[in-house]
Amino acid sequence: MAIIVQKFGGTSVADAGKIRRAAKRVIEAVNNGFEVVVVASARGKQTDRLIADALELNPNPPERELDQLLSTGEIQSVSLFAMALDAAGYEAISFTGAQIRMITDSVHTKARIKSIDAEKIREQLGKGKIVLVAGFQGIDENGNITTLGRGGSDTSAVALAAALGARECEIYTDVDGIHTTDPRIFKGAARMDLISYDEMLELSSLGAGVMHTRAVEFGKKYDVKIHVRSSIEEKEGTIITHEVPQMEDVVVSGATIQKDMAKIDLIGVDNKPGNAAKVFAALAAAKVVVSDIVQTEVSAEKANLSFIISTSDLRAAKEAVEQIKDDVSCQSVFVRDDIAEVSVVGVGMRTHYGVAEKLFGALAKAQINIDAITTSEIRISCVVNKEQAKDALRAVSAAFELDKVAQDRAKRG
Repeated sequence: MAIIVQKFGGTSVADAGKIRRAAKRVIEAVNNGFEVVVVASARGKQTDRLIADALELNPNPPERELDQLLSTGEIQSVSLFAMALDAAGYEAISFTGAQIRMITDSVHTKARIKSIDAEKIREQLGKGKIVLVAGFQGIDENGNITTLGRGGSDTSAVALAAALGARECEIYTDVDGIHTTDPRIFKGAARMDLISYDEMLELSSLGAGVMHTRAVEFGKKYDVKIHVRSSIEEKEGTIITHEVPQMEDVVVSGATIQKDMAKIDLIGVDNKPGNAAKVFAALAAAKVVVSDIVQTEVSAEKANLSFIISTSDLRAAKEAVEQIKDDVSCQSVFVRDDIAEVSVVGVGMRTHYGVAEKLFGALAKAQINIDAITTSEIRISCVVNKEQAKDALRAVSAAFELDKVAQDRAKRG
C-alpha cells in the first residue's frame, strides 16, 4: 500500500474539535487505501506559552533545556490525536522524534536532520496502525533532545516522506495553498495550483510563511511531492513540484516582503584576499544566518562590505563584527534595523528581459527609494524603508499583475 504523510499545523490541532476534524482527514485517507503517517505541531500558541514560562524563570535559558521544554508541545498534540483516532475506532500509535531515531546534529534550537530510522514506523504501519510523529524535534548522537527551529514540523514531515518513499506529503494549514503574494496586503493575490521547488525556496527564504525553506529543500533533494492545502475547506491546494516547461511562460509568479531585517555595512575594509572570509567566519561562529551580501570596491586599497540578516541575529552579528573589525582594518560600521526587503520571484525570469525595469519603475512611481539590490537567477530583491514595505509590495504586485498570474499558469499547465 502507498504511504501518505499528513502534517497538521498548530491552528489545525488547537482544540478538541479541530483535532477531530483533522482526524477525519486521516481516516478518509485510510479508507481510500493509504497507509498514513501524521506529523503534528504544538497546539495553537502552546510553544509561545512555553517560551514565556521559560523566560519568566530565566531571561537567558540554556538552549538544551529550552529544547527539552519546547519538545513537549508536539508530544501533547500527537498523543491527543492518537486518542481521537482510537475513539473513532482506528488503531493509532504516537512517537516522539527520539523514539523513531530522528538523528540531528547538536545545534540546539535549530538542529538539522542527519538521518531517520524508518523501520519502527514501517513495522507499525504493517500492523495496520496509523502512526503519529511529534514534529519539530529529534535527538542528537549523545541522546539530547533537539528542536529544528521555526517551521520545524514541516521539515519533519517532508523528511519522513522522503525516508518512507511516500507518494505525497500533505501540509494542512489555515490557508488554502500558496498565493502569489500576501493576500492581507494585496487583496487580489491569487492561489497557485502549481509552483516549482526553486520558486518556493526563494519565496520561503524571502518571508513567505506558508512553507519552511528546509522542508522545501528536502522535497527537492528527495523528489517528494508536497501538497499545501486547507485543513478547513475540502478542496485542492498548491502542488510544489519540479519545474515544467510551461512555468517559464509566467515571468514573475510571486512577490514577498521581509520586515524583520537588518543591514550591516562594514565601511573601508582592506581590499585584500581573505578579509571577507574572516568576516563571515566570525558570523558563522556566532551562528548568524546571512541572506544577501554585497561587496563594492571603492579604491585599490579599500572596499565596502554589506550583508543582510534577521533582526533576531542582530545582537550576535554586531558582537561578531566588533571582534573582527580591527583584523580587517574596517574604518567604521553602519547598522540599519529599519529596513524591509521586497522581492519578486519567477522561473520565467531566466528567459525574459525587462523584469528589473518594471520592478524599479513600479517602486519609483510609488515614491519608494531603494537602499540596496540583490539578485539570483529567478529573483530580484530591493531593500526599502520598513515603513514603506506594504506600499512597495502592493506596487510590485500590481505591476506584475499577480492577481492574474495563477490563472495564466493553471491554463498553461
